Amino acid sequence: MNKEIYRCPIFRVTEETFVESGGHEIRRSIVRHPGSAAVIPVDEKGRVLLARQYRLPASAFLWEAPAGRIDPGETPLQAAKRELKEETGLTAKTWTKLLAYYPTPGFVDEKIHVYLARDLKQGKTNFIGDERIESKWFTAREMKAMIGEGGIVDGKTIAGWLQYRYNR
Repeated sequence: MNKEIYRCPIFRVTEETFVESGGHEIRRSIVRHPGSAAVIPVDEKGRVLLARQYRLPASAFLWEAPAGRIDPGETPLQAAKRELKEETGLTAKTWTKLLAYYPTPGFVDEKIHVYLARDLKQGKTNFIGDERIESKWFTAREMKAMIGEGGIVDGKTIAGWLQYRYNR
């Protein structure tokens, strides 16, 4: 039995059943999400630009990699480019995929695609709706300290930064 129980513009929730080959039945409520793209923008000095905004589910202002939902008809890279421009005003000449992962596969099907953006050029931001975003450049030393001390708690930012730093 698969049934949609809730839908909104960002996601939908379904109740689903899966039967394994041995007959074992699994039932779950699943948050269905179209996926997201995130960007680790790194300048010629090796600094990364993060965005700070209030996140209602976390009840806190968080420093994060610029990111957002993949819109219908968009590829993950197109979404990453759009989000970088909207949230920071930056465009990038060089793009490299760092990783893609499921942050909470126990009940959400969202897959986050994380890209490295280099050869940056500053332009104007284009905030959407209720977004109020502050941006700031951080050095590698500051990133390490903030992650270690709990100043950065966003998973996509931590995963993307570590992938960039330790696998280049």
